[in-house]
Amino acid sequence: MRASRLPSLEDLLRGAAILLVSAIIFFPVYWMIVSSIRPSAESLSFPPPLLPGSIDISSYWQLFTDKPIARWLMLSTLVASLTVIGTLILVIPGAYALSRLYWPGRSAFGLLLLFTQMMPAAVIVAPVLALYRNLGWTDNLWALALLHTAFVVPLCAWVLKASFDAVPKEIVEAALIDGCDRWKVLWLVVLPLTRPGLVAVSVIAFFASWNEYLFASTLITRNELYTASLGLATLMTQLDTPLFVLMAAGVTFSVLPVLFYMAIQRHLLRGLTAGAVKG
Repeated sequence: MRASRLPSLEDLLRGAAILLVSAIIFFPVYWMIVSSIRPSAESLSFPPPLLPGSIDISSYWQLFTDKPIARWLMLSTLVASLTVIGTLILVIPGAYALSRLYWPGRSAFGLLLLFTQMMPAAVIVAPVLALYRNLGWTDNLWALALLHTAFVVPLCAWVLKASFDAVPKEIVEAALIDGCDRWKVLWLVVLPLTRPGLVAVSVIAFFASWNEYLFASTLITRNELYTASLGLATLMTQLDTPLFVLMAAGVTFSVLPVLFYMAIQRHLLRGLTAGAVKG
């Protein structure tokens, strides 16, 4: 029986580096969770203990009884879901046109889509606000989802284009020979083969909408329409910042995206790496 190979110095250093980077990344998340469930006396002591001595969930109780956190989360889910639906409706034919159709200016148009991602959102927030006021679209969650969709479509188009490019052209040509038109090829052949790409696009759109604050704070002014990102900002005031309630709100705000990501991470990885290796 062959003896197992002892780890080399390079392996040990690589493992130590991975552990160090992982600790640096995950420690703020750990500290947020711990700070939300331990007594305030422990958190205010110096230095605060690394492990909680006891569990206190009064911060969560205060959050859900004194603040409309459930409504904030529901409205954020609504806006993010509308963004995902709108993104898929627009990006599927757009990415297919960039991947499978040949027309003058296709490459230039694709690059132009990428250039739109280089403009900071803060630069155009004033004109967007003026446009939405003229259209009467302020304090409208559907209009906010439409704006989120407009910002995420260029990136998602390129992600989905990579998935479409990975579909062998022989399959598409065979479907065309069998009598399918371009739309049937897209819906009946290409899309079933690119489900991981669709999942990746959905995740990108969902997270972009869920975390967006700048345009939401500009276009939404009515308290009853606040999404979670806006609602959490109201916890901080000039007179008081309830640190422990804020930590509990941060944990609550992060739970749904984390669960969503864990449920589809396998498909997400396949979608983001589609087209990276040619068969």
